Amino acid sequence: MGTPEFAVEPLRKLVENQQDVVAVITVPDRKVGRGQKLWQSPVKQYALSQNIPVLQPEKLKNSDFIAELKGYNADLQVVVAFRMLPELVWKMPKHGTFNLHASLLPQYRGAAPINWAIINGEKETGLSTFFIDTQIDTGHIISQKTVSISQTDTAGTLHDKLMLKGADLVLKTVQLIENQQIRTIPQERFIECVACLKTAPKIFKADMRIDWSREAQQVYNFVRGLNPYPAAWSKIQNTKTSKVLSFKLFNCKPILEKHQLEIGEIVSDGKKEMKIAVSNGFIQVLEIQVSGKKRLKISDFLRGFKISDFKVLI
Repeated sequence: MGTPEFAVEPLRKLVENQQDVVAVITVPDRKVGRGQKLWQSPVKQYALSQNIPVLQPEKLKNSDFIAELKGYNADLQVVVAFRMLPELVWKMPKHGTFNLHASLLPQYRGAAPINWAIINGEKETGLSTFFIDTQIDTGHIISQKTVSISQTDTAGTLHDKLMLKGADLVLKTVQLIENQQIRTIPQERFIECVACLKTAPKIFKADMRIDWSREAQQVYNFVRGLNPYPAAWSKIQNTKTSKVLSFKLFNCKPILEKHQLEIGEIVSDGKKEMKIAVSNGFIQVLEIQVSGKKRLKISDFLRGFKISDFKVLI
């Protein structure tokens, strides 16, 4: 059970290691874009290429879907980046249902663990497989894998690292269950104090706005934690016309430097460099996208944009 590219690699790993994947469950096709082209999930596309039956229920409690799922008589269900399952679904297989989560549980439970780990400046994260139970991301842990986060990792690069290592962990978990070698651990054993737990809630547009009052490293972590998607954003205003534009910041660099400038003040040579003042230095802008325009490297952006007429709105 899965939808995005992150779920394809574990599925591929199972297929290529002769595990008997009897069916795949993913989201229904939908129309996207101006042309309203029919979109199929990456998991569906891969499953079809391997001649694996695909189920696409609108509702997971639908009686026809439940009956069809029961008909496959699966020993085990594997969930990677999918929806919350009703109890009658996750309890169906005799060996249960396990989920792959992109953090070292119980830390970073929630929908966006990759983003929040980088935003919070973590030096490492990881992957966990656990048996699904009645609460989200709280089931007994089967296996875990630690993964380092480099100073230059973005949500995109970390996603790809975790995707590949996650595929290995899924295969390992299936083999442990198959060979009756699992020893699960309740997550409570890892919790020293509830207040110490960091969460990974879904990220909404309001959450993605850059807080320029933060220190340079914090802003840098925030930007790379949302790069390439959903992307950190802010606003600039033309000091002559008062026109306000939104922009997304994809790539930047923190500069620690004392200054007397106001927070949010723009410093630029108008050609190759643009810096935005923060409390303990600057954020050097390397890649930017103004609303309605293409994503550009800063030198290309400054060639066609008179940044001296603008200020950042805090």
